[in-house]
Amino acid sequence: MFTSDCLNVNEKGHLTIGGVDTLDLAARHGTPVMVMDEAQIRANCRAYTSSIAQYYGGHGMALYASKAFSCKEICRIAKEEGMGLDVVSAGELYTALQADFPPQHIYFHGNNKSLAELEMALDAGVGYIVIDNMQEIELLEGMGKPAQVLLRIKPGVEAHTHEFIRTGQIDSKFGFALETGEAIAAARAVVQTQHLSLVGIHCHIGSQIFDVAPFELAAQVLLGFMAKVKAELGVEMSQLNLGGGIGIKYLPDDAAPSYTVYFEHVAQVIEQQCAALGLTKPFLLLEPGRSIPGPAGITLYTVGNVKEISDVRTYVAVDGGMGDNPRYMMYGAKYTILNAAKAGEPATETYTIAGRYCESGDLLAEHALVQPLQPGDVLAVLSTGAYNYAMASNYNRVPKPPVVMMRDGESRVIVRGETIEDMARLDV
Repeated sequence: MFTSDCLNVNEKGHLTIGGVDTLDLAARHGTPVMVMDEAQIRANCRAYTSSIAQYYGGHGMALYASKAFSCKEICRIAKEEGMGLDVVSAGELYTALQADFPPQHIYFHGNNKSLAELEMALDAGVGYIVIDNMQEIELLEGMGKPAQVLLRIKPGVEAHTHEFIRTGQIDSKFGFALETGEAIAAARAVVQTQHLSLVGIHCHIGSQIFDVAPFELAAQVLLGFMAKVKAELGVEMSQLNLGGGIGIKYLPDDAAPSYTVYFEHVAQVIEQQCAALGLTKPFLLLEPGRSIPGPAGITLYTVGNVKEISDVRTYVAVDGGMGDNPRYMMYGAKYTILNAAKAGEPATETYTIAGRYCESGDLLAEHALVQPLQPGDVLAVLSTGAYNYAMASNYNRVPKPPVVMMRDGESRVIVRGETIEDMARLDV
């Protein structure tokens, strides 16, 4: 019925998160509000770190992908759980540094990094820059500062995911293509520089992937490229970064793979390929994003009007929408949606959940089966911990909601909700 272990139903039939009644949370913090469970986030972190220890001798590190949800508190949790960090902007880097995250364990990504961002990263002591294009090699070398770099490679692996979030194929704005010779040319260019050290390669084949096989194939392809670089350029790279992309349950029947099973399979492929290619087993990096906070978060809304259009559909309007969750508009993303007061009852009614924004496409779901709803009910949308607040906007000058973290039965605000005064704060 649920998409995460942190969710349950109490004796009143109400949805709980971290053992706390969601109706009480809505009353205390108002709606919309995003609620996250710290114990679930930490358990998800440990699933990666323990798998690296068990199946790869600890010779690797999981990097939390900040783009899924970035704030100081989640950076602190990642640090405490022994993870590194993947950042893609000056803002994500600044947030990490403000949380005292060790810069040597930060990897700076991005397909169009500015000179100012690269200077900020090197001045802060960021451990690694993941290079995306030939111009970036020239830009970094021109700065005259030593930098350890990885190349982002397009392995050409089909990940069976939505075309907007499939990033490993040749027609992508990210990285260097193998088929065209672009990747080996980039490796040669880095090796010929004075200040850059080529320590590894990176790929990211897509997002919300349920099948382990694409990750195994990506590992094979990248190790083959590492062997090519060793043979042609005399450089044996020490790091292999397989990116992220493991899917989570948005619907109860989603067949999301176990992190442990995923890693066991990938580790076996790497061991076998390294032996066959005569490569030293590389330091392995993974970049889980969605799978860390995603299942641990829910969003609570209050139902406003219910508009029935006879023989067409029934719209249920809530006090949030595309401003705090644009994923339905972008990807047609599906969610499990519940009446928080009747979470233990059958979902018998079909609704289109509409947001409050001035766009016809501002929907959270269409034809969703939910328990009966009426104005004033609290609506819960599950698995919203990743790529929801991270993609939030102030369209219609609506303030972004607060983010609340649960721990040991208590809630605390980790990101304050915006006010209407904040909407004009930067106006001149």
